[in-house]
Parts: sequence; C-alpha cells; structure tokens
Amino acid sequence: MNDHREAIEVEVLVVGLGPVGDVLALLLAEHGISVMAIERDPQPYCLPRAASFDDESMRTFQQLGVSGAIAENARVAREYRFVNGDGVTLMDFKFPEVSALGWPLAYLCHQPHIEEVLRNRMRNRTLIDMRLGCRLVEIESNDANGAVVAVTDGDGVLRVKARFVVGCDGGASTVRRLAGIDLFDYGFEEPWLVIDALVKDETGLSPAITQICDPRRPLTALPMAPGRRRWEFMLLPGERAEEMMTDDLIKELLASHIDISRAEIVRKAVYQFHALVACQWRVGSVLLAGDAAHQTPPFRGQGMCLGIRDAVNLAWKLALVVTDCADEQLLDTYQPEREPHVRATIETAIYMGRVICTLDPLVAAERDRDMIAQREGGGPPQQLEMPPLRGGLISSLPRAGEVFPQPWAARKQGEKKLLDDLLPDGFWLISREPGRVDHAPGELPGGVSLHLGSDFEDDGTIAAWLDEADADAVLVRPDRYVFGTAKHAHTLLEELHQLIEFRSTRAA
Repeated sequence: MNDHREAIEVEVLVVGLGPVGDVLALLLAEHGISVMAIERDPQPYCLPRAASFDDESMRTFQQLGVSGAIAENARVAREYRFVNGDGVTLMDFKFPEVSALGWPLAYLCHQPHIEEVLRNRMRNRTLIDMRLGCRLVEIESNDANGAVVAVTDGDGVLRVKARFVVGCDGGASTVRRLAGIDLFDYGFEEPWLVIDALVKDETGLSPAITQICDPRRPLTALPMAPGRRRWEFMLLPGERAEEMMTDDLIKELLASHIDISRAEIVRKAVYQFHALVACQWRVGSVLLAGDAAHQTPPFRGQGMCLGIRDAVNLAWKLALVVTDCADEQLLDTYQPEREPHVRATIETAIYMGRVICTLDPLVAAERDRDMIAQREGGGPPQQLEMPPLRGGLISSLPRAGEVFPQPWAARKQGEKKLLDDLLPDGFWLISREPGRVDHAPGELPGGVSLHLGSDFEDDGTIAAWLDEADADAVLVRPDRYVFGTAKHAHTLLEELHQLIEFRSTRAA
C-alpha cells in the first residue's frame, strides 16, 4: 500500500456517482472544467431505485446528448390516479403529450439504465477523471480558497486538492458528515415495503401511476421501464421489516394486483421514507447536491429530479467561479434558489403522503368525499406543477424564476430543432425590439444576444410568452431559468449587474 503518492490537483471533485453526480460531472466538463469524479462502489448499483423523471430532467439529458439513449428504455407516463380502497377514483390527472419544455411531462424509468448511459458518456470526456472503488475518508482542510481531501483506492491513500468539492453521495453522505452539516427533519417517517418485478406480459395492468388510498393498507402501484413494475406497501403499526420480506406474505400482498406467476421479483426491501433538508449546502469550498442535501418522500416522484436540478443550477455557477468570470459570491445564490423550491416540493410530497397514509376509516371516508367533490369540481386537490425559483440570482421582473419554454425553432432557411439544440449554451438575451441587440456578449460570459424573427424563428411560442409578460425582451440563464423580462433588453442587463459582477473569461 502506498500512502505517499503525489497529490492530485483538480478544479472540482465530485463525490458520488449516482445520476446527480454523473450529470454534474458531465455539465462541468461541457463548461471546460476539469473534474475528478469518485464513487466508492466499483460497479454501478444494479437494482432500481428512482422510478420516474420529468420533462426538465429530460431537457438536461438533451443538453448532454443522451436523451435518445435514455428514452430507449423509458416509457412516457400518461396518467396519475388516486383511488380509494373500493376502487373509486378520487383524483385523475392526465399528463399532456408534450409540455412547454418540448418533452412529455413525465417518464417512468429503470435507474440503472440511466446511470449506464451517463457513465458511458463520462468515459468519452477527457476532462473527467472517473475513479470507481474510490472512497472519501477525510477532509483535511477546507476554506474559501479550496479543499484538500484524502481518498482511498486499491493502491492506498491519495490526497486531492480541489478548488471545490461537491458531495453527491446520497442520504448517508460522507461529505455532509465530514463537513459537520446538520439536517432539518420534517418528522415524516413512514416504513414501506418496496417490491420491484420483471413482468413479460403486462396485459391488463394499468398504465397509470396509481395511489391506492386504502386505510386497510395504503399502497402505490406503478409501471417503470418497459417490462418492469413496482408495488409499494405501507407497513401497518406493529409490523416489522423482517416479517414483511417473506415470500408467502409478498405473494399474498401481490395477489390482488397480478398473478404472481407472471412476475419475477428482482428486489424486495423495506424503506423508511424521510423528509430531510441539510441546514447548509455550502461550507467553505464544500457543497452538497441531491440526496446529500435533501431527501423527500416518493409520493411526488421528484427525488432524482430535485437532485438533477441541483446539478444544473450548480454547474454553470461553479464554472463561472472556477474560470474567474465571477466572484465566488455567485455560489451564495445556490442554496437560496434551490432550498425553497426543494422545500415546497417536499412539503407537497408530505401532504400527498398524509392523504395516502390515512389509516382511520372515518378520516379516510371524509377524505374520499372531499377529493371526489374537488374532482367533480374540475380540479385536482393539490397543484402538481413545479414552483418557480425565488431569490438568489433572480430579478424582481415579470416571469422571473420560471423555466423558459423550449419550442421547435430554426434559423433562416434552416432545419427546425428544439431550441436548446439550435442556440448555444450560456446566457440568452432574446429581444424582439426593432434592430439588433449587440451589447450583451461582452457583458455576459458566454452569453449571446438574439433577435426573435431575424436571428431565429419559432412557432410563435416565445412571442406569446412575452405577450403574457407584457415584455419585449427576456434574459435566460444557462440553466434555462428566466432571470427576468422587460420592455427593453438593457433593463435586464442593468438589473443583472446590480446583483452580480462578471469579469472577462480566462484564457483558453
């Protein structure tokens, strides 16, 4: 064992290579940042965990050039239903065919396939030094100028000097523990038995994600990737995890949902659903993302999506700071932007969980009456749209904090493409003011100024969107969230520069 190897210096060290760490490493490499990405397990985890992702995550996969490969082993979610123990529909939410982001609103997936696609992409990136079977064991120093950490691999101990370290290492995060970061606990803990199965013939099985709000035993039934299904059963008071794992009981639980002879059980596990948020997402040069920063009950289907949003939000900010295009105060906008969004999503999941987990028959009957009345009144009992960002590097101008739409668009006489494939990465200053907007690129690192109508044309989506904001210009951030809208482009630049000072880019 060699404990005296020369230290390695990198710009960013990513710890943990689930989907969040994979996406963050890839996005940083897209921005030209050198990354060491480590994972303690030598092989990808082969069993499914996350079962769904949304249109915003698919837009990120599009940016990374892997949307087609991921779609090959995913299915589009069409419907989300709540039913009671008698099979009466309490809520029925139909997903649109295509959202404003250019993709179906929700997908059902097999997480190991997503990780395989992302890992393969990482292997083709020279700026990413991916090391499997490598574990973080110590943070030796950590301040505003960088961090020095110790990791172990098959050859012993290796010291890594990184400008930034990002912990994407899950709910039991070593990075969070070593950085001394506490967790806020919502106090929502429910044990559930999760059963995943391969099903060759899905004839007669519902294509809908279904929450069965049965006070005798609440459960969730959902399709995953093609040929895969999941059932989640709530443990009742007094039931123990080990007794729920027996084959006989699993057969009994599944009997009313599927002929067990049609299903090959690939995983059975009891999970304690948590609702937790890290009190700090940044200490010195160490940051947290994904489950290391927050954990949500699964009822909203947003666990992996929240982490991918963290990675997208953090990647462009880290890139600007590492390349000396912006002061590190830019990173102080990360938690203020993401935490309220995360908390709103977690709180919605807790609300849904409490609706689903009701065990008192009288309370359940009242819930059923209320939900049926709301459904008959034309609306679901809980809004399912993602809230906008608030605070941080977001203006006070109209539509700030929303995700910018992604229509099909084209340059003059050019091929139609989804907007993100047509326009470059970085800031977009889009205006429909007369004449061209030529003053933005020098004031926005990597930014472009575009005139709607002469530089590119879409199907009218952006013009209608601007009309709703009573604006003629929009500034879109690199993560495709809207900084703000205004009548004049210079108003947006002035407000942006009041919040953050940008510097010239580093030499190539």
